[in-house]
Amino acid sequence: MSLSKSSTGRSQDIQALLMAIYERLYKYFGPSHWWPADTPFEIIVGAILTQNVAWKNVEKAIINLRDAGLLEPEAIYGTSKEELETLIRPAGFYRAKAKKLKAFVEHLRKRYNGSLSAMFSRPLTELRQEMLAIYGIGPETADAILCYAGNYPIMVMDVYTRRVFTRMGFFDDNISYDGMQAFFMDNLPEDQHLYKEYHALIDGLAKHFCRKNRPECQGCPLGDICPRIGVNI
Repeated sequence: MSLSKSSTGRSQDIQALLMAIYERLYKYFGPSHWWPADTPFEIIVGAILTQNVAWKNVEKAIINLRDAGLLEPEAIYGTSKEELETLIRPAGFYRAKAKKLKAFVEHLRKRYNGSLSAMFSRPLTELRQEMLAIYGIGPETADAILCYAGNYPIMVMDVYTRRVFTRMGFFDDNISYDGMQAFFMDNLPEDQHLYKEYHALIDGLAKHFCRKNRPECQGCPLGDICPRIGVNI
């Protein structure tokens, strides 16, 4: 199946190509076991802390929080902003991120008496809009929380998704977050496990091969079907 034909052809062709891409990536990388966390709340903390920073720095901040006994909503609610800032400093933008963590746990406490299970019992559409109204929670962070912590059938989009699928010819440069998400969710089965794994595999491809600068197209598992739009090598 040619990329040019399937990206302009029938929707079933796009569906087949998206699944073929997924299968190639899964065969190459294997299961991602993403999101790495022990609890849903740890996933939420990681989703907030990983904004604009590499995951390795987030891990350092999470270890600090764990060692301080602060990987519980009520514990973060009860700690001072100054202490929280100190502990999450490795994740960068620590003042803003401390404010975001505080805003989330305050909302959880006020609306759900601190219960994540109560929050995650809400319908997806309603809860997503509610989360987007919390300070510091944008679409990517909200969807990461909903998908990985709440196990809702929603797929996370990010800069890696945009890069890979723009170079493959599916997206143009000005596609919106919602546009990217609709493309995947309209053309894939509604399956939360598929959405989780696909997002993680795309990120793995972008980090190992489809890098922003000097991409490694040789050896890429999608190399023979990618037109490499915008890539100068």
